[in-house]
Amino acid sequence: MTKIVSIGGVRFGCNAGLALISGPCVIEGREKCLAIARALAALAKSEKIPLVFKASFDKANRSSIKSYRGPGMAAGLEILAEVKQKFGLPILTDIHAVEQVKPAAEVCDVLQIPAFLCRQTDLLVAAGESGCVVNVKKGQFLAPGDMKNVIAKIEATGNTKIILTERGASFGYNNLVADMRSLLVMREFGYPVVFDATHSVQRPGGGGDFTAGDGKWAPHLARAAVATGCDGIFMETHLNPAEAMSDKENCVPFSAMKKLWRQLRGIDELVS
Repeated sequence: MTKIVSIGGVRFGCNAGLALISGPCVIEGREKCLAIARALAALAKSEKIPLVFKASFDKANRSSIKSYRGPGMAAGLEILAEVKQKFGLPILTDIHAVEQVKPAAEVCDVLQIPAFLCRQTDLLVAAGESGCVVNVKKGQFLAPGDMKNVIAKIEATGNTKIILTERGASFGYNNLVADMRSLLVMREFGYPVVFDATHSVQRPGGGGDFTAGDGKWAPHLARAAVATGCDGIFMETHLNPAEAMSDKENCVPFSAMKKLWRQLRGIDELVS
């Protein structure tokens, strides 16, 4: 049985019920970020969804030098602080370098380690030392059993507020595949496990100078993951996916979120 990791009033693990991590891939500006947060907060209230809001102030691993990365750390954290203050939502954001840890930890409740950086020891240790919850996305190149070494690096700091996220594994070129066994393997380490439904349907570099994807499959994989057994779903959303500045082919339209969440909650109640 997994331990409980609490993020504000949201609990992950140990039969606490299914939780949701959701928001846009990247902050596209104050007004758009607040609009998505406002819509998600209202949905969470009406549907009683345990929600953590996510958005990145920088996407440092975009396919092209021309790709939009975000507003940067200072401006982005200011926007995330406003989201937290206005809507009372716990906040998750990506960090890519040790020097980002301290300022991000002053605003955010969860520091997320991107998949490509999940073995970066200095970053993991700095995140652990922050005292924040640390969500580590399993690298596309990593076996789920190898996450034990990632966990040990964070635990070495005395921080056991750890969440592990599955986001697919490399399957040939420009493709990912979601192995549901990964959820069960990582759960054996005793920490909550989240399934990232939207990044698992990416086609990395599949657009030539951008990451393509098959967002239509994200709801199906989310349902499969909940049926298999996970503690939360990570699912990026946008009010108008066609205009999203990052991962527009992968995100779930906000208009579909209510129906999908009801399905996921029903599956979770059935298999718990």
